[in-house]
Amino acid sequence: MTSLTLLDWLALGVFVACWAGYSALVDHHPALRRRSVIAAMDEHRRRWMRTMVTRDNRIMDTQIIGNLMGSTSFLANTAIFILGGLVAMLSSPELGARVFGALPFAMVPDQALWEMKIALLLLIFVRAFFELTWALRQFNYCSIVMGGISHDARDPGRLPHAAIAAEVANRAGKHFNSGLRAYYFGLAALAWILHPVALILASLLVLRELYRREFRSVVREALISERKPARGGTTS
Repeated sequence: MTSLTLLDWLALGVFVACWAGYSALVDHHPALRRRSVIAAMDEHRRRWMRTMVTRDNRIMDTQIIGNLMGSTSFLANTAIFILGGLVAMLSSPELGARVFGALPFAMVPDQALWEMKIALLLLIFVRAFFELTWALRQFNYCSIVMGGISHDARDPGRLPHAAIAAEVANRAGKHFNSGLRAYYFGLAALAWILHPVALILASLLVLRELYRREFRSVVREALISERKPARGGTTS
């Protein structure tokens, strides 16, 4: 059985540091999380639920929840298909060696190393599946809470129940984001099949893209900006 080389261990260390470190900081550091697009969307979901209780016709709100559940279900189902493909790859190390051996700069793994690399991908997409299915269940719970909110404007429980629905929706959004993050790092882990250096580069690239999208994107700026008159008058 071939053990991992020093370069393999280094690549795995960079991969784990990027994923676990980024997730720990963004999800559990309050000051940093408040600056993220995730926190901005949390506030918009709260605003959505506060507005929802004022509407007599809530068809649009149920359609929004249905769209959220549909996209979450799609990714969860895709994770199942990916896991099936990975199991097939795990049982055919000679096929993998033949395919990746034809690529330039690719390191052809022996059977033991091949199984370790595929096992890492299996663990990542199992996590993605569990995160996404839990998000799907929470969106389902949110729709039930929304259905129980009274249309009577005199009911004092409407706003507290709207706050509960918003909290459940925000938790669903958090787990959806975790599942999507697993997809991103799963793509990075796929690079390990080619070469340990490819894993390092892919991990750093995913980390950069996640940071840019969650903290430096135009979408984030739009979500956190308050409506203000345009400077120098209105524009056409």
